Amino acid sequence: MNDQTELKRLVELAREKLQQGKPAEALGLAEQAVQINKRFPPALFLLGVALRLTGSPQASIKTLTEFLVLEPNVAQGRYEIGLAFNTCGQITNAIIELKKAVDLDSGFLSAWRMLGEALLVQGDEEGAAQAHAHARLAIGVDPALKQATELFTSGRIGIAEGVCREYLKIHPTDVNAIRLLADIGYKLGIMEEAVQLYKRCLELTPDYHMARHKYALALSKQDKFEAAMVEVNRLIEIDPNSIAYKTLHAAVTSSAGRFEEAHAVYEDVITLVPNSVSILTSYGHSLRYSGRGEKAAEMYRRAIKADPTHGDAYWSLANLKTVKFNAAEVKSMTEQLHAIENDNADKYHLAFAVGKALEDDKDYSGAFEAYTLGNQIKRRYSGYDSSDNTLRVDDSVAVCDNKFMSAFNVGGNPDPSPIFVVGLPRSGSTLIEQILASHSQVEATGELHFISRIAAQLEGSRKKGETRRYPKLLAELSDTERFDLGQQYLDSCSIFRSGSPRFIDKLPNNFMHIGLIRAILPKATIIDARRAPMAACFANLKQLFAEGQGFTYSVEDIGNYYADYLRLLDHWHQVVPGSLMTVNYENVVTDLEGQVKKLLDHCGLPFEEACVQFHENDRAVRSASSEQVRQPIFTGGLEQWRNFEQHLDSLKEVLTGRMVNID
Repeated sequence: MNDQTELKRLVELAREKLQQGKPAEALGLAEQAVQINKRFPPALFLLGVALRLTGSPQASIKTLTEFLVLEPNVAQGRYEIGLAFNTCGQITNAIIELKKAVDLDSGFLSAWRMLGEALLVQGDEEGAAQAHAHARLAIGVDPALKQATELFTSGRIGIAEGVCREYLKIHPTDVNAIRLLADIGYKLGIMEEAVQLYKRCLELTPDYHMARHKYALALSKQDKFEAAMVEVNRLIEIDPNSIAYKTLHAAVTSSAGRFEEAHAVYEDVITLVPNSVSILTSYGHSLRYSGRGEKAAEMYRRAIKADPTHGDAYWSLANLKTVKFNAAEVKSMTEQLHAIENDNADKYHLAFAVGKALEDDKDYSGAFEAYTLGNQIKRRYSGYDSSDNTLRVDDSVAVCDNKFMSAFNVGGNPDPSPIFVVGLPRSGSTLIEQILASHSQVEATGELHFISRIAAQLEGSRKKGETRRYPKLLAELSDTERFDLGQQYLDSCSIFRSGSPRFIDKLPNNFMHIGLIRAILPKATIIDARRAPMAACFANLKQLFAEGQGFTYSVEDIGNYYADYLRLLDHWHQVVPGSLMTVNYENVVTDLEGQVKKLLDHCGLPFEEACVQFHENDRAVRSASSEQVRQPIFTGGLEQWRNFEQHLDSLKEVLTGRMVNID
C-alpha cells in the first residue's frame, strides 16, 4: 500500500471515529495521517477537531491555523477554530472566526448559534439577538417571518414589528416569531411586552435557552431581580460552565446592588476569559458603583489593553473624573478616534473620552471639537423629539392648574417615606442624595423608574396622532385608585430598601410627574436640584450617559429642555406651594452647612453632622458623579463652562430666546 492510499485510509477512519463519538481514537489516526503528509488539509482538519474534543484546544488552534493557511475559505474550518478559541476563553478571536464562517456559508446554523453565544459573553446583546435571528433564517422559515427577521437585523425595527405582528395573527404559536417580537420590544425599551413575550416563548418551548437568557435580562431591566435570578439559576443548572450564564449572573446581581456576589462571579469569569473587553468593562462599572474606583480603573485599563479600539472602556475611565490620561494615552486615543471611518458606538465613546482628556490638558478648543463630534453621532442614535417634550410641558401647565391640583390635598397614600430629588442631570442631584443618605434615618435607592412607569401604565397605548390623556386622566382616579398606585410605587421600591424610615428616589426626570406624585403620594418630599443655566447645559453636553437623556446631545435640545424645565418648575411652585423646595447647586457648594440645615428642615429631619461630612459615606452610587461625591466639596467646578464660553454663543441664543436669564 503506497503512502497516498494509506493517508486516505487513515483520514477516512479518523472521520468515522469522530462521527461515532470516539475522539481519542480519531486523534491517534489523524496523528498518523499527518506524519505521512503534514500539508494534507483533511488530515490537519481532523487532527484539529480531535485535539479540541480531547481537551487540547491550544494545540487545536495551532493545527487548524495550519489547515486554514492551506484552505482559508472552508466555513467548517473557521467554525472549528472558533470553537477552539471559545474553549480557551479567547472570545474576541472566536467571534472573528465564527463571523468568517457565516460569511462563507450564510446557512451555517451551528455557526450562527455559536456566534450568538459568543456575542452574549462579550455583552453584545443586540449582536447576539441578530445572530440568533440569522440562525432562524438558516433553517428555512416562512417568507414573511424571514422578511421580518431581515428587517430587524438591518435596523428597520418599526417595519419589522408590523410584519411580525401580522405574521403572528396567522401563526400565534410560532416561537421564533414570538421571540423576534420580544427582541423588538426589548430593543425599543418596551420591557413589559418583551417580558410577556419571552415568557410565552418558554411556555411553548421550555428549552429555548436564548429566550430564557433574554427573559432574565428583561426582568432585570424592570428591576424584578428575584424573578430574573430564578431564570439565571435555571440556565446555570443546565450548563454550570457557560461563561454567558455566569456573566448574566454577575450582571443581574450587580444591577440589584448585590455587589460582593457580583464581583465574586466576575473574578471567576475573568480567570476564564481574561481578555474579554466587554466583561472587563462591565466589571469595572460594577466596581465603580460599589465605591471601588481604583479597581474599576484597573479593569478599564485591562479592557483597553485587550482591545485598544474599545471606546466604552476609554470613556468609562474618563468618566471616573479622577483619572488623568498621560500624553501617550491621549495620543493613542486621538489616533484611534480618527482611524474609525464609520459612525458607531466606539467612535462616540472615544470622542467623549478625548474631549475629557483634552479638557484636562486645557486644550478647550480641541476638547469642544471632540465633544461636538460625540454629540453629533449620539444625537443621530437618540431619536429625541424636542417639540414633543415642549408639548408635554404645555399639557402639564394647562391641565394641572390650582383647581386641578387642589383635589389632591386629601386622599392618596399617606406614607411620608419617599424623598424625590428632581431636576436636570449634572445639577447636583447626586450631591443632595449623598448629603441626605448620610442621615441616620435616610437611605438612597438610586434613580428609580417606577413613577414614569405608572404614568405610562395610566396613559396606556396611544396611536400616533391621538391626543395625550396624561396628566388629565389623574382627575379621573378614585381615592382607592390613588392610594393603590401610591402603594404600587412603594412596593416596587421595597426591593431597593433596607429598613430606614425614609428613602431617596433621585431620577431627575421625575420633575415631569410632580402632579402624579402629589396625587398618589401627597406626603412625599420633593426637592428640585437646580444649577445655573449655562453651567447645567454645558455639563450635560459634555456628558455621555449610559442610557436615556436623549435631550443632552445638541445645543438646541438641551437649551430648550432647560427652558421647559424652568417653566414647569415655576408652575409647580405656583400650584403646590410649600410642597417643593429648590436647592441651588451653587449655594450648596458655597454654603454647605447652611444648605444642609435647610434641606433637613424641608424633609422634617433633625440636623446631623454626618450630612455635612457626606464624603465619608462609602455607599454605592450609580451616577456620573459616583467618584465626585466621595470627595469634599469642590468649588472649582462652578465656572468650568467659561473655559468654553467662546464656543457657546449658540447655547446662549437658545436660552435667551426662551427667556432664560443666563447672568
